[in-house]
Amino acid sequence: MADDRFDVVVVGTGPAGSTAALVLARAGARVALVDKATFPRDKACGDLVGPRGVRLLSEVDVPVPGSIPVGDMVVVGPTGRRVRLPCVPGRTYADHAVAVPRLTFDQVLRHAAVEAGALPVVGHVVEAVDDGGGVDGGGVDGVAMDDGRRLRGDIIIGADGATSRVAEAAGLVDPARVLWGFAVRSYVAQTVDLPAIVLWEPTPWRALPGYGWLFPGPDGRANIGLGVGTLGARTGASRAVRLLPAFVDHLRRIGLLDGGASPCDLQGGWLKMGIVGTTPAAGRVLLVGDAAGLVNPLQGEGIAQAMCSGRAAATAVLEGDGSPARAVTGYRAWLAAEHAVYHGITAALQTALLPRPRAVAGVGRLLTAPVLGPSLAPGWSVFWNELLEGAAPGRGRTQATIARRIGRAAFARSAALRWMTANFAERDGCTSPAPTDR
Repeated sequence: MADDRFDVVVVGTGPAGSTAALVLARAGARVALVDKATFPRDKACGDLVGPRGVRLLSEVDVPVPGSIPVGDMVVVGPTGRRVRLPCVPGRTYADHAVAVPRLTFDQVLRHAAVEAGALPVVGHVVEAVDDGGGVDGGGVDGVAMDDGRRLRGDIIIGADGATSRVAEAAGLVDPARVLWGFAVRSYVAQTVDLPAIVLWEPTPWRALPGYGWLFPGPDGRANIGLGVGTLGARTGASRAVRLLPAFVDHLRRIGLLDGGASPCDLQGGWLKMGIVGTTPAAGRVLLVGDAAGLVNPLQGEGIAQAMCSGRAAATAVLEGDGSPARAVTGYRAWLAAEHAVYHGITAALQTALLPRPRAVAGVGRLLTAPVLGPSLAPGWSVFWNELLEGAAPGRGRTQATIARRIGRAAFARSAALRWMTANFAERDGCTSPAPTDR
């Protein structure tokens, strides 16, 4: 069977892959958009698209019917104390998030990409196709499908999630360094006004190595779930599922959930966080979204990062004008400027805290303490949600800048920051991941 050739083969049709395909197709590139699933299909997720994602949707002119705006967020500490984190506009992002089920959201983005000219391909990727070039990341220049087709491209964009086949085939993952997490979510028939993050202790002073949530959704349904960090091991899935009923009971006790509300439609999925352990671009391969590890290590957000990385990868391809090397350099430079420092700091913080449940409990209690919690809320909101770059002047940006400086000093010798520096500074022409604080 003859190979099908494209300018770009995008593997994965989540927010990252569809955004990349949309931008490329609108620019006239011949794009294959590959996924094993038929759409619409569901995903385990909190269903919140952050302020950067909202801004991007506006810029690419893709409306999302049925989405609802979400502003401030409430954080509930282990003792039940609550702190309200403000959501304010930045210079480069919106003043709100939106809530929309992934069943709807992913279908809307995929449809926009196909309407722009991307060719949808449904099927399982069996293996990567190697051009025999023997270069780092990439001899890979295509994928073989389970029906015998082979799709080749000048560039391959891996958007196939945390357990990316493309990343593995291209040799871009060091499994010993990857930071894993697992999230399980359900839906409950209840109206929720403000999204709530719950720092939960299943037993006193033994905090969950992650958090729980209760987020608003359309049609009178709320999204409820637990996310746990498992560091280098993919062994925490059963714990999250097992603890969900107890977490639901906790939400009832603290008054966030009605007594008669019963969760349904359980979904779970792995997260790859903090970039560490994944080389996001080499040879002909660019990794975006979860495949690149672009999930916030502190709070698990990934949709906005996925969409922005998809657009950045597509832009690098277009500006590379047919040169894979220039596309790789451009994309890596964007990652270095936008994400490397933050992910290096927060990956190191996650690595230090998660094995110490008493320390996690102490941090949760401290951050939600009277006076201190509300006073830190503006900066907490900016830093925790990775919004410092592009934040408007004000107390939140000042506090977040101080937090970043403290983090860089505290974790300068950490394995995560050292890995980030070694893999971004002066490589492929990228700038050092050490932007000036502002």
